[in-house]
Amino acid sequence: MEKLANTQHEIHPLLKARWSPRAFDSRPLDPSVLPSLFEAARWAPSGGNNQPWAFVVFPADGSEARRQIEDALTGNNREWAPRAPLLVLAVAMPHPRLGTVGPYSYYDLGQAVTQLTVQATALGLFVHQMAGFDADKARQVAGLPDTCEPMVMIAIGHYGDYTHLSEALRERELAPRVRKPLAEFVFHARWGQSLFPAPA
Repeated sequence: MEKLANTQHEIHPLLKARWSPRAFDSRPLDPSVLPSLFEAARWAPSGGNNQPWAFVVFPADGSEARRQIEDALTGNNREWAPRAPLLVLAVAMPHPRLGTVGPYSYYDLGQAVTQLTVQATALGLFVHQMAGFDADKARQVAGLPDTCEPMVMIAIGHYGDYTHLSEALRERELAPRVRKPLAEFVFHARWGQSLFPAPA
């Protein structure tokens, strides 16, 4: 299903096409796409080229690890995310100079996930990032070191049949995409002074 962004200004078609569905097709991904996704993440910018990110991949292979990571999902994510052929735990790693996970680790991990997301879109795949998961359970399932922090769970796959969703999620799936106008968050030299004021 296509849900192109209704942009106020022209942007790249991949960015316009990217959205986060909940209806995933459970068919497996072609294994050849996986290196491409994580190669895109690998080349994301990072402060001092420290690359403070890691990814733990859980394919839908019937394994105990996959079952346990699905069990770590919370809220509505438990309904739809298990259909995705790939669940990925994105992990923030310590900054080598500071020795701890900090703001730059989070920022840089976000950039890596963005590049993975754009690459997935270019390959005809969909990505849905989730904060709704039990981080302690995910840490245990993935065997993360204490110095690392699980940040987000990511579902990746082909678009599927939205009629499998509950009525509430189906409504959200079909709803138009919306964003704040530029006037609300891009400021000229001073907070609150819009660079792109709304037309009178």
